[in-house]
Amino acid sequence: MDPRPQADTSEYRGCRITVIDASHILAAAATQEVELLHDAVFPEPVRAVRMTVTEEDDHDGRRVCVLRASVRTGPNRQPFAVLGNDPVGVFISRQVAAGEPWASRIVDGVGTAVAEVSRRLGRPPTQPTGDDAVHDKPIDSVVRDEPVTGLRAAVTVRGSASDERARTTTLRAVLPFEVASPEHLPAMFRLVLDVVAQSTGAQPTGADSGTDAGSLAGRHYVLSRYGVGAAGDTEHVTLDQVGGLDAVVGEFRQIAASFRHPQAMARWGARRPQGILLYGPPGTGKTMLARALANEIGATFKEIRTPEILDKWLGASERNIKRIFRDARRYREPTVMLFDEFDSIISYTGGGDDAASQALNAVAGIFKQEMNTLIEANPNVIVVATTNFPERVDQSLIRSGRFDVKLAIPVPDANGRREILVKAMRQLIIEHEVAGFRMFADDVDAAELAAACPGFTGADLKELLRRAQLAKAMQEARTGVASTPITQSDLRRHLADFQTQRRSS
Repeated sequence: MDPRPQADTSEYRGCRITVIDASHILAAAATQEVELLHDAVFPEPVRAVRMTVTEEDDHDGRRVCVLRASVRTGPNRQPFAVLGNDPVGVFISRQVAAGEPWASRIVDGVGTAVAEVSRRLGRPPTQPTGDDAVHDKPIDSVVRDEPVTGLRAAVTVRGSASDERARTTTLRAVLPFEVASPEHLPAMFRLVLDVVAQSTGAQPTGADSGTDAGSLAGRHYVLSRYGVGAAGDTEHVTLDQVGGLDAVVGEFRQIAASFRHPQAMARWGARRPQGILLYGPPGTGKTMLARALANEIGATFKEIRTPEILDKWLGASERNIKRIFRDARRYREPTVMLFDEFDSIISYTGGGDDAASQALNAVAGIFKQEMNTLIEANPNVIVVATTNFPERVDQSLIRSGRFDVKLAIPVPDANGRREILVKAMRQLIIEHEVAGFRMFADDVDAAELAAACPGFTGADLKELLRRAQLAKAMQEARTGVASTPITQSDLRRHLADFQTQRRSS
């Protein structure tokens, strides 16, 4: 597996389109839906653009490649609908945007109170507008052809029943499996850019120029399985970036699919997993997997830390856990709740009769009660718990019905280490390499490096790469001369130093 990605760049409507590892994208689409746009920013009034590719069976049972995209437009969203556009409302709105739990509870409380007052007065509930509006009013449906490849896409425009400025345009193209090629990925995105240009009012400067006089000019969009700039960014990590854990990633994709297709779940009366327990040695990627799951389903990620629950005052810990689950029942968006180091929060296996053990018993008891009803109260929430010491967690707490999925996250083997290194190096290349600068030399051999570091976790391997990056940066800073790319010899030297430190610690 070569860590250096294949990047193909073209221009259209004044902006650049780069497709990274197009053949790998199509290969991955055979088993999963691949998201191609990550944190891309488009001109006003476009609010969000999504593009995916997957393979499916058509009505005749033939394998087809399906390209989907959506362009959502709407007016600027006002964050002060509940609080008002006064200094207090502005302050609390900013705290909500920053993820402060206390601010969210204030907004939820005000919203609930307003809804209850309206109900008692006999008034209809307020209809959402803008980004919250339901796009259910059909406006137009056409078929568009991309002239270079002949790709044909069905384009449907739907509007909001409550705000005529809100629109969602969907594009869908279907190709026979054997016909789909890397060229069809930028072709589909060119059709997407046509929709964006139409939404912004941008017009071509010439019939054949392929450029815009509008705000698309000068922008750069990347179609990739990975979010650009996410090499060291665990917040935006995706399942595609998780290496060495194919079975676990496959299980998480099934869980993500259950979130994406609630109609199928409801038709069969199936209940998706409510809780996931991840256990294994430190540094194996348990927290990263929880974040990747959240990003896979487009969910908010909320990490519950030990200090948010455990309190020295009598009864305070119990109140805290009740409050956390009360808030969870109010979440309106899909949410992944992570209880990291779960055993330190609710562990009571083998506990004694002292006050501290009794407090943990009480917290664990309330946790069990809350988990029993959470999925019925709010199916948008899934709980993930991680622990390095599964034997310390009482089995009744993590039984099926509370934690339906229990996955061991082991230290990776040689193949797993190689995959982790390749994906990490590939992401660094995507993020940092530009014309005239290379991160890694051509002699870098991830397989040889992986074989030389038995027992290393994913965290250890990323630390190894960090040391190599830092050494090159410091050399350049001291000398003022551009450093050469990281070589296999550099990595071997840093690995030897790292292993010496591990043995002596």
